[in-house]
Amino acid sequence: MLTTAAKKKEITLKRFLRKNLLYYIIPNVVFNTIIPYFSFTDLHAVHLFDGEQNLARFILPMAFFLPFIITFDILKKTITLSEKGHSEIILPEGFKKNKFILQMAGINGFCTVSFVFAMMLGLHFGLPELYNYNGAVLAVLLGLTAGLFSVLFTYMPIRKLKKYHLPDTGNTPEDQPQNLRTVAPAAADKPQLIEE
Repeated sequence: MLTTAAKKKEITLKRFLRKNLLYYIIPNVVFNTIIPYFSFTDLHAVHLFDGEQNLARFILPMAFFLPFIITFDILKKTITLSEKGHSEIILPEGFKKNKFILQMAGINGFCTVSFVFAMMLGLHFGLPELYNYNGAVLAVLLGLTAGLFSVLFTYMPIRKLKKYHLPDTGNTPEDQPQNLRTVAPAAADKPQLIEE
């Protein structure tokens, strides 16, 4: 059963994550939709890899840098929140936060760009040579992908961080439910021997 202080910290962390998610999702969806849309000179002749206007120059950098930057930023902010005592996450003494943050950001960026590149290669070899894509549809898909990455890499690193969470042992008697408190019997309740 969570104590009152632990519940407050859990609520604080949830609000903090929702607030940061809005900061990530809105600009990423907007910019990753608008920039490709206006960069394609011919919206009816967009290719995956070929030519000057191809999808790869937009989606591959996004697939690496977006997960990397969001993971780095959210972990740094969450660990700072934890160190100030405003988060339910309690990290062990000597936790190597910088190594953890960079490692998680690098892994997320590398795995995401590898997955996206593999999917693009599958489409490239599976469809006819110089197959044309609709640029407007691709721009919208890029924006939606950026939104998906924003949600995924806001919450996923926190789940990984919670694996290092220590149980809270600093409960005060006021935090405990009434039925769990142990009350010492008063001295007056003890039977006394009367000497004659």
